[in-house]
Amino acid sequence: MPRFPLSVRHLACLLLPALLALSACVTSPASSGAKRAAPAIPAEVSNAEWEKDMQRFAAEDAAMPPPKHAVLFVGSSSIRMWESLARDFPDAKVINRGFGGSEIRDSTWYADRIVLPYKPKTVVLYAGDNDIASGRTPRQLHDDFVAFADLIHRRLPTTRLIYISTKPSPSRAHLLDAQREANALIKAESARRGFVYIDVFTPMLDAGGKPREDLFLADRLHMNPAGYAIWRELLAPYVN
Repeated sequence: MPRFPLSVRHLACLLLPALLALSACVTSPASSGAKRAAPAIPAEVSNAEWEKDMQRFAAEDAAMPPPKHAVLFVGSSSIRMWESLARDFPDAKVINRGFGGSEIRDSTWYADRIVLPYKPKTVVLYAGDNDIASGRTPRQLHDDFVAFADLIHRRLPTTRLIYISTKPSPSRAHLLDAQREANALIKAESARRGFVYIDVFTPMLDAGGKPREDLFLADRLHMNPAGYAIWRELLAPYVN
């Protein structure tokens, strides 16, 4: 005697476990936050070692969640070594996410971890002199800045962007012409798009147009408190 075909309900019960397993296989990478592929060097970042800094920042955030809608300082060692940052801007909530040796494109690559989650009201970016020292051209710096700005204002449209020009360090005096060109390109881009551009290059030169030795540590690359005092004065109207 022929058997009756399976009912729709019965068939669904048989197939459901397989469908669920297939769905899990398809969706699990996204839902579990699959780890991003290592960045290409030098196309996307200057050094994959910055991942260690990202993990350190994540641990700090877990231990003490940073404030929302703060003023976020991001960029290279001139930001990382700004130890008086909170004291210099007492009327603002500030977050320091500088990582030494980084370039503009590094802050862009890691923005989803050290910029976007904080939803800052203002982002202050300092990077560029490492870029030139590593061989990137002024036009590449401009393009890297545009990529960072586009990302921030696409994802955080109400966030204000402040760019600090590259500083003239005595140890990199041979790069001053390239720095001037890069600064001019980014200044023009900032003016066109309504970003704030802070010129620290000019006030850090002496009367002869050379980097002021009295603003730097013994390495002639990183600033001492006198150098940071100039930055504080120029930034205060926008941060406080």
